[in-house]
Amino acid sequence: MAPVTPTQARTGAPEAPRTLDRREGPYGEVVLRQRGGPGTDGPGTPAAPVIYEIIANGCFLMDTSDGRSERLLIDAALDALPAGRAHPSVLIGGLGVGFSLARAARQPRWGRIVVVEREEAVIDWHRTGPLSAVSADALADPRTGILHTDLVAHLRTEAVRDTYDALCLDIDNGPDWTVTEDNDSLYSPDGLAACRDRLTPGGVLAVWSAQPSPAFEEALRNAGFSGVHTEEIPVVRGVPDVVHLARKGA
Repeated sequence: MAPVTPTQARTGAPEAPRTLDRREGPYGEVVLRQRGGPGTDGPGTPAAPVIYEIIANGCFLMDTSDGRSERLLIDAALDALPAGRAHPSVLIGGLGVGFSLARAARQPRWGRIVVVEREEAVIDWHRTGPLSAVSADALADPRTGILHTDLVAHLRTEAVRDTYDALCLDIDNGPDWTVTEDNDSLYSPDGLAACRDRLTPGGVLAVWSAQPSPAFEEALRNAGFSGVHTEEIPVVRGVPDVVHLARKGA
């Protein structure tokens, strides 16, 4: 949730965002917007904090106003791994605004860090655009690799059999609120089986969601995962953001 700017405090009206880039891709439209910055609130007022937003097909995905739950996605997965596992590998599903990648790269315990992102525009915004402020150090880390491909297709590609110690997935607003219909299959029995197959024994699946989903927890158990539980991050208004966690059998 974005903080209240001086304009909002004076008028009660939400600040109008500025569109920085708009792209049409194979999955629809993606937009990068900015709130805040110099001149936002008129002459003589301090510059409001800069907040970047990613919008996909008119649906708000995420912004740079907080990032606690995106960092929790990485922290909780690392904490849930078996003790003593040295230099575990992690696949991050969705580059987003870069908080999860940046968190992983700051933790020396992680070994290989692979990010799967299907939107070329999002990758560009990190490599040469405004979001480099979040991810530049992480992208320069020799452990980091970026795959420009669809996560769901990648997990199910028989020709690619890489396995990981952790899958940290954040490509939707949650299992019950997907960005595109194609993503629904990720949370189906077949999709969860594909996730399980890509994990090493004892590996952890972590899935970000904008709201708790008891039905998804049950789906994880039915898919053969153990240790299923949910960690929450309170938000200013509404239900908490959550990370669903589950472990593959040893």
